[in-house]
Amino acid sequence: MNKNTRAEKSWIIYDIANSAFVLVIITTIMPIFFKEFAAKGMDTALSTSNWAFANAAASLLLAISAPFLGTFADYQGFKKKFFLAFLVTGVSATFLLTTVQEGAWIFCLLIFIFSKIGFAGANIFYDAFLPDVTSKVRMDRISSQGFAWGYIGSVVPFLIIMALIFLGMKSNGSSALPPMQAKIGFLIVGGWWLLFSIPFIKNVEQSHYIPRSAHPFTGSLKRLVQTFHDIRRYRQPFLFLIAYFLYIDGVDTIITMATAYGIEIGLNTTMLILAILMIQIVAFPCALFYGRMADRFNGRAMLLVGIGVYVLITFLAFLLPSFPSLQSKTIMFWILAFLVATSMGGIQALSRSFFGKLIPAERSAEFFGFYNICGRFAAIIGPLMMGIFGRLTGDSRYGVLSILLLLIAGGFALTKVEPDL
Repeated sequence: MNKNTRAEKSWIIYDIANSAFVLVIITTIMPIFFKEFAAKGMDTALSTSNWAFANAAASLLLAISAPFLGTFADYQGFKKKFFLAFLVTGVSATFLLTTVQEGAWIFCLLIFIFSKIGFAGANIFYDAFLPDVTSKVRMDRISSQGFAWGYIGSVVPFLIIMALIFLGMKSNGSSALPPMQAKIGFLIVGGWWLLFSIPFIKNVEQSHYIPRSAHPFTGSLKRLVQTFHDIRRYRQPFLFLIAYFLYIDGVDTIITMATAYGIEIGLNTTMLILAILMIQIVAFPCALFYGRMADRFNGRAMLLVGIGVYVLITFLAFLLPSFPSLQSKTIMFWILAFLVATSMGGIQALSRSFFGKLIPAERSAEFFGFYNICGRFAAIIGPLMMGIFGRLTGDSRYGVLSILLLLIAGGFALTKVEPDL
């Protein structure tokens, strides 16, 4: 990272800031906190479905507003203001998670929804700053470095939080998640997120923009409508968005629902958390590797490799509950976790940079608004499918199996997009 500019470094560091939220709130501690504390006494399949529906609700609320917000933010000076507004919302809601009481599952999900909206909303504008901080030639590498350093950087607060949790478990003489230590962890995540946002706030500026309008609100609406009319002119970006909508659905659903799914089939909480820690560590070099391979081949080829890995993961996850013993299930979960680590960062990073190369730089926030809406609506459909199939069959693995179709369809659609040669 030493050869990067100050703006590139500051942009990368924000991935360290928000990755702690992904690891602790979305992926590990918060799902367990919800199932064991906020939703205590609730049927496990029902609590898994409610968690899925909350993730879908947060994605829906943001998806509805993302294109307009992105269009508005492309005006000179607005992109960072929108970023800061969502950053403050997300950090504040994360702090508020410490007020959740046992059994207050509705309140818990409401606060979680606001925290996720803040996180995802800030990410719209964070992603949209990529063309502002670097060139098209360097986008794959800078985007991959962001995800890579985010994974390894988030391990630090995660280890601190896990040390507190294990001490709490030992003190209580129980393997259940100690709620007080989990709440301290939420405070650490909020503080970490805010602290490592400072370089971005100080050093990243909007260099590509639309000149300010006398009527920015109506001007944004007109530009948004015009973009829909000009869809043939921007055929490659929108064709990519169709593919992205499909394959990222599967990727995000597996990442978001993995912990809740593992708990439901009886896997040990400690093993689940350690497996996810391993993912963060292994994902660091793998994300960098994807960036380098994209330079050697092209972004589309490496995206297809990553999607293929996730097809394998999904099929094996469907088979996981049929394994005969808890030991064999645990071993397979670790294998799946390793496979996730090899391609998670690569898919996310190269999707971002691949799209960034296809769009006009001065309209990056508008186009990343569409990018986000595809990701958010995909994040609605995946967990929703998993929740509905889980309810209908009483077995969440059939929801997992449905994700396979989305990954295959997304990979096929991606082959129709011209590679970034």
